[in-house]
Amino acid sequence: MSWPRRARARTTGALLGAAALLGGFLAVPSAQAKPADERLTDLVNPFIGTQNEGNTYPGAAVPFGMVQLSPDTGHTTGYDYEDDRIRGFSSVHISGVGCGLGGDLPTLPTTGDITETDYEKYAAKFSHDDESARPGYYKAGLESGITAELTATKRTGVQRYTFPATDKANVLLNSGQSLHKTESTTVEVLDSRTIRTSITGSGFCQDTEPYTIHTITRFDRPFETSGTWKGDEVTEGSKKSTGSGRNGAWARFDTSKDRTVEATTAISYVDADGAARNLRAEGGHGFDRTAKAADRVWEKRLGDVQAQGGTEEQRRTFYSSLYRSFLAPNVGSDVDGRYTGHDQKIHRAKGFTYYQNWSLWDTYRTQAQLLALLAPQESRDMARSVLKIEEEGGWLPKWAYGTVETNIMTGDPVTPFLTNAYKQGLLEGYEEEAYRALKKNADSVPPTEHPAVGREANEEYLKDGFAPYIKDREHAKPGDSDYDHGASATLEYALSDAMLAEMAEDLGHDEDAARYRKRAQNYRTIFDESTGFFRAKDEKGAFTGPADPAESEGFHEGTSWQYQWLVPQDLPGMIDLIGGKDATNERLDSFFAYEQLLEDPEKTAREVWVNGPYDYYNADKYNPQNEPDLIAPYTYLSTGQPWKSTDVVHAALTLFTDGPTGMTGNDDLGTMSAWNVLSSIGIFPVQPGTDTWGLSTPLFDRVDIDLDRRYYPKGSLSITAEGTSDSDRYIQSATLDGAAQEHTYLTTEDIRGARSLSFTVGDEPSDWGTSPEAAPPALD
Repeated sequence: MSWPRRARARTTGALLGAAALLGGFLAVPSAQAKPADERLTDLVNPFIGTQNEGNTYPGAAVPFGMVQLSPDTGHTTGYDYEDDRIRGFSSVHISGVGCGLGGDLPTLPTTGDITETDYEKYAAKFSHDDESARPGYYKAGLESGITAELTATKRTGVQRYTFPATDKANVLLNSGQSLHKTESTTVEVLDSRTIRTSITGSGFCQDTEPYTIHTITRFDRPFETSGTWKGDEVTEGSKKSTGSGRNGAWARFDTSKDRTVEATTAISYVDADGAARNLRAEGGHGFDRTAKAADRVWEKRLGDVQAQGGTEEQRRTFYSSLYRSFLAPNVGSDVDGRYTGHDQKIHRAKGFTYYQNWSLWDTYRTQAQLLALLAPQESRDMARSVLKIEEEGGWLPKWAYGTVETNIMTGDPVTPFLTNAYKQGLLEGYEEEAYRALKKNADSVPPTEHPAVGREANEEYLKDGFAPYIKDREHAKPGDSDYDHGASATLEYALSDAMLAEMAEDLGHDEDAARYRKRAQNYRTIFDESTGFFRAKDEKGAFTGPADPAESEGFHEGTSWQYQWLVPQDLPGMIDLIGGKDATNERLDSFFAYEQLLEDPEKTAREVWVNGPYDYYNADKYNPQNEPDLIAPYTYLSTGQPWKSTDVVHAALTLFTDGPTGMTGNDDLGTMSAWNVLSSIGIFPVQPGTDTWGLSTPLFDRVDIDLDRRYYPKGSLSITAEGTSDSDRYIQSATLDGAAQEHTYLTTEDIRGARSLSFTVGDEPSDWGTSPEAAPPALD
């Protein structure tokens, strides 16, 4: 008998009901293990995003590690797949950033006499035919005949070099050149096996306050001779070089018989003693043992999410995205708990791990929520670390790198980041401390002498209800300025006000809650009724810039079309402004080129949506490679057409592939990777800063997620959509633990109380989730 497609699609929810009816005779496993011979680390391709400005790195790291040991080829952020020369293997990288950052202590093996000290000149040629990478491991064969292998622990990077037979096998440690601006360095040869450096650098997109990193490198055997260089001058036997410009040290080995040399580098953002302690605690285990340990750590981390079904390419891109989602933020404290705070003083983390590197404008939208789900204990420590920045440095961060604030990007991203942590139960015991810091940030501006800009346009915003767009205004502090992006800053401030209002109400600060709720409606102040779109206003309150929303000004890395949907706190209100659901759906269909999408989703994604990695402006279409409209596909959940969210999401997922060009723009510390992971499993944080998860059809038949019982008492969640495919992608019904799920969203409490979320899918849209009551509610 031939079954129609819809009837053929069964759900785990139905099976669970049958099992109960049969008194348990039908056994349904709560979690299906992966095949015994499958290793998830084998599915990860660290080269994804290394071409076409994804700005990822292929080198070795462990989850949230302080060290990311990876090759630098000349690209501003480290590695580009199109390059064919390696300048060195440096200890610090940030996945997916848009400007040069890190690249400290590029180390390169060479042979022969040392005649060059500029890594652009002594860079080693290599071929991708002799290159490979997997989580925690990287290998490259150099044209010189040297093979370099990399692995890592949290605070150390281990390199193994296999040289040709020679008495002039060198290792160059370049302390004076990095991806950022290197201001001053000191390099010292301590003994016949140990070299120490101190590197002070600055700069991320623009000038920033300086920070210092300390390193110590220990070789597994004594070197025959060594020396240092300063500028172009190379001095054999020299023990120290210091100052600005090019400084470095080199060690020489005889590999005529023993051809391998191992070097372990530990780093610290505190002092030389900290680097030495990190080396003693985590070094000395040998390359092979360290690499195996890194592989085990990654296998366990990836194994918390078991995806079944989908194509091989989809599984590879999924697990590669999951891998990148765990690369940042990064451990900032040494093994003894010490760290350098934003007051540039040494502190000690007691009872938690201190983390650093906060690309909050990006990560508050996706990655923070994914980590809260999959790594809640680390996420709690991360939230506490952000609070420590305020406690010690005087203000909450916007984009903090290492021990300093960079002020890159705009708005108020720290508020939804911390309110998300609060709503996910990660701030227990610190709720009022977090609230006080957020209130201070939301109601004022950092003093002139403070390096942070905070809500830079807050004075005008609190007085007039909007942040003015002031073109070519001189920046008072390094970094980006909210005045350059007044329209988007207004939307970001209002979003943050809404999230803070939720927290204030929960904690009993009712007057504050009412005040913030009122401010959350400030998105209305920049709505231009004559165009039907948001539009920047000048200091006098007049709309400014081109009236065409595709050519709008005052929006950071986007246009009015893309920022139109950044009102997650009040989509019903925004829909009313546009003219109702029909008008909004018409606009959404135009924005996503929906009719073209139905005909050819992949072509639409690649030729209509995406115009280039940094082509943010002059567009009236969805930009799935950047943050401002990441939530946009889920707007259909609020307009009575939830099936279109699945259509758009699944089209956007085709942009993630398993090759070097498999990302279409900056990963931004795992933000885009987390979007891929969450959208692939069918739950997405549609109101960032609170605990609402929008639903769409999963990419996989089944995903089993192991959860931390301290935060999720059930310990696991299974999400099933049996038979899901390119054609059978429309939700017909949904159940949560066997009970009908009529809403198009869940809350975190729903997830905590459930073991299974099951979807029945078919080949045509249904009326599931189309009622007004099914949509995610406005926060007010």
